[in-house]
Formats: sequence, structure tokens, C-alpha cells
Amino acid sequence: MPINMTFSRFSDYFIAVAKTGSLRKAADQLYISVSAIHRQIALAEEEFGIDLFERLPNGLKLTLAGELLYADLIKWQKEFQLTRNRFDEIQGLSRGTIDCGLITALSDGFVLDSIQYMYENYPWINFNFHIQDSEKVSNMIMDAEIDFGILLNPKGHHQLEVLAFVEIPIGFVLPKDHPLTKTEKIHLSDTLNDQHLIPSAPLIIQDYVQTLYKHYQLVPQHQLECNDIRMIMSLIQKNLGIGLLSYIDAYPYLERDELCFKPIREKGLYPLTLALCVAPKRQLSRVSQVMIKHLIEQIERFKLKLIDYQ
Repeated sequence: MPINMTFSRFSDYFIAVAKTGSLRKAADQLYISVSAIHRQIALAEEEFGIDLFERLPNGLKLTLAGELLYADLIKWQKEFQLTRNRFDEIQGLSRGTIDCGLITALSDGFVLDSIQYMYENYPWINFNFHIQDSEKVSNMIMDAEIDFGILLNPKGHHQLEVLAFVEIPIGFVLPKDHPLTKTEKIHLSDTLNDQHLIPSAPLIIQDYVQTLYKHYQLVPQHQLECNDIRMIMSLIQKNLGIGLLSYIDAYPYLERDELCFKPIREKGLYPLTLALCVAPKRQLSRVSQVMIKHLIEQIERFKLKLIDYQ
């Protein structure tokens, strides 16, 4: 193999292309460019001196050599995982508990992917998850009650260190068949005739919504207040109104293509900040460090989903 590329990375590229039959689908799955995958596949074929894929009009198909390599790589990945598990045991990853604080909006989202990753790779690890509002999560981090936390709009404090963050846009969550879903840009004035489902305390988005309504002197003709995001989403799905919320609130529903999100184009409206935080001087366990690393990768991938809303 080319010495400028790790074998494990090539195996991920190759297996993704083999499973999807498409460079584009593999690139989307791995959150990298098509050219990066194409280049590594071409380098491997040049190094091996044999074609690994048939180039067909409707995609890529494994050659006989490609099928042999695919079978060996699947076997290698399984055996390599066993080796990694043994390394983890040596490093002290054979036991332990992860204590983590999360805001309610993350109870269904990319954090679950990290939990799944930990369960699959470290099934002996125990978890304690604390679902609280952002201020409570922040206090638990500073008081060393949890290893780390993910919260909204962390306040500047010397006892709180931000390891990764992503800016979350604010906009209207709409039913799929709402007329405004076809509008490129949406303004508050476009929604005057709709029933507004307004988040109330203790939801952190409540302050943003109230400030926005007050600033633009917007008084919806019909409104309903609710302090539960899931209830608001259910009402939107029933076509009983539209909600001014953050993207993270609607994320699970958007991933399932059940609702639509339209960011607001108004001056002076700033996004929320979702941040992964720790206490600066806290000595974290090896298992916590592993999960934090995976969460940082998930946050970076999540940023890519938000490019269209910036």
C-alpha cells in the first residue's frame, strides 16, 4: 500500500465504496470528498497492479480481485478490533464509568451515535447520563459531579473549558406541506397568519423567541405556549401550528424527513452555541477521553449538516 496513507483508512474507503457501489455515496457516508476516495482507490489499484472495481454506467462493481480484498478486509477489521480491545485492557479501558451531563434536546441525536460506538467497542463500560438544563449541566461540570457535559451557550468561566462547539441556527419548524417550505428566505412577517407554538421556560430557546418577538413587535394572531419540545413537535406534525426553535430541537425529526426547518433571515439574530465542556483541571478517565474524542468528531460532522443554513 502507498506509504503516505494508513491501511485502516484505505480499508474504510474501500469497504464504503464496495457496499454503496458509488464514490459519491461513500463520500457522503464518510464525510469526505469524492476526489479523496477516488485518489486512494486509484493509488491502491496502481500499487496492486490490478483493478478492484468495474466502472459501470450506473456505478462501481467489485472485480474478482476486489471481492477477495473485500473479504480479507472484513476479516482483518474484526481481528484488528480484538487487538485494539487487548490494547485497551492494558491501558485501563477494561472497566470504568462515564458520567455525562446533557441538555434535553440531545436525548435523540448525534450523541446516541457516540453511545452506540462506546457500547460496541467497550461493552463493559457503565454510563450515568444526567439530563438537565444548561445551567445545571454547567454547575455539575464545575463541581466535578460529572466528567463532561454538552450544553447551550456556556457562560465564560475559568472553571469551564470548551473542547468543541457548533453554532446552531434559529428558525421556524414547519410541517412538510406548509407553503413557506418552498420559500428561499423566511421573515417573521411571513408568519403572521399562522398559529405560533411558542416555547416557554425553562427551555433556553424561550429567551431568544421572546426577545425576537419584542424587538420586531410581533404579536401572532394565534399562539400556544408549551415548555416541552416533543409536544411542540407533535403539534407541528399535526399541522396545528409552526414553531420558532433551534435546529438542534428539530434535528431528529429533520433526519427522519418528518418536518422542515427554515432559518430566519433577520438582522441581529444570533445562533445558539452548543458546546462540549469539561472542568480544566479535572483528570478524566481513559474511557471518558475516548468518548470525548468521538463526540468531538461527531460535532465536526454535525457542522457539515449546517452549512446550508449559514
